[in-house]
Amino acid sequence: MLNKKTVEDIDVSGKRVLVRVDFNVPLDADLNVTDNTRIRLSLPTINYLAGKGAKVILMSHLGRPKDAVEEKYRLTPAAKELEKLAGKTVRKFDETFSDEIKNYIDHEMKPSEIVILENLRFHPGEKKNDPEFAQMLASLADLYVDDAFGAAHRAHASVAGIASYLPSVAGFLMKKEVDALSNLLENPARPFTAVLGGSKVSDKITVIKNLLGKVDCLILGGGMTYTFLKAKGYEIGKSIFEEDQVDYATRMVKLADSNGVKLMLPVDILVAAEFSENSDCRNVGIDSIPPDWEGMGIGEKTTEMYVQEIKKSKTIFWNGPMGVFEFDRFAGSTKAVAGAIAESSAITVAGGGDTLAAIKKFKLEGRFTHVSSGGGASMEFLEGKALPGVEVLEDK
Repeated sequence: MLNKKTVEDIDVSGKRVLVRVDFNVPLDADLNVTDNTRIRLSLPTINYLAGKGAKVILMSHLGRPKDAVEEKYRLTPAAKELEKLAGKTVRKFDETFSDEIKNYIDHEMKPSEIVILENLRFHPGEKKNDPEFAQMLASLADLYVDDAFGAAHRAHASVAGIASYLPSVAGFLMKKEVDALSNLLENPARPFTAVLGGSKVSDKITVIKNLLGKVDCLILGGGMTYTFLKAKGYEIGKSIFEEDQVDYATRMVKLADSNGVKLMLPVDILVAAEFSENSDCRNVGIDSIPPDWEGMGIGEKTTEMYVQEIKKSKTIFWNGPMGVFEFDRFAGSTKAVAGAIAESSAITVAGGGDTLAAIKKFKLEGRFTHVSSGGGASMEFLEGKALPGVEVLEDK
């Protein structure tokens, strides 16, 4: 559970409050927001502060600009989307800091009003955690609130450095995220099952090892399974795998066994002649993958086996698809597993960009106990790492 102060533990009335939000939202070619989830998740904190008469100063990053202004990464579309959702005017500045901005906040801005600064990553000091830039941002406010869990694993100026200059507390989203993930690690209802997919073992090395000390069952799907199958001596054809992770996969199989954890790997695979939506495909046992074909996802028997295990679970963590769900022809396994988790009466937590995309594709929004807004941050938390954006906040 979060042992840090939150916005409810301090007096914000009439104060200038600088809020780090995560408005790193997808935009289309016309720079319209195509998914406003992250903006909606920030509303409880924004509305609370505005309702208490604070001057609300928002800051965020968007995309990966190269420490300079790039028009396609301006936060203007996010500001317009926030106006619609909040139902009130949001003043957007075209710089991260200026004397004009400071003067406006100090002398013209009224209590309960909302402003948003320009993309933090336009300034080279952001990613460098430059103390001068952090101090500059801090000069705009009396208090700092971190509500950007998705950036909490970054030791950036607006996330970590700024806490050296202002009283710093968590927003509602930050608290919700940390509490949900802490419950997984500290007090899960059992059986506790983790379902991990995606293409790379290397992306989940530490989290697999850490979870093998926490879970009762670890289900593996997606591209990472071929590295594990290779470690067990199977022919995997042209399936993706990481040669430098085969030894690690072997060690994890042994660790699961020594910890008494049920490690579930595919017994059959959906394979295709080539990586294409319209390729020839077939369902084969893991000992029958053709040398010139590649795996596109877990097979029919495996899918049913995983679904049955999910049904027995009381706590479930899911990160990563079971196959190439972007192609409808190969999406069945991910859809079935996702549906089983969504329909479960267990405590269900999901996280990761591809996981969120699958939830949206299969129209399962609102069917999970908690869907994490921070893919990288949630994985690092589950690895047992301290998150800079959480560590710097004031203790209760």
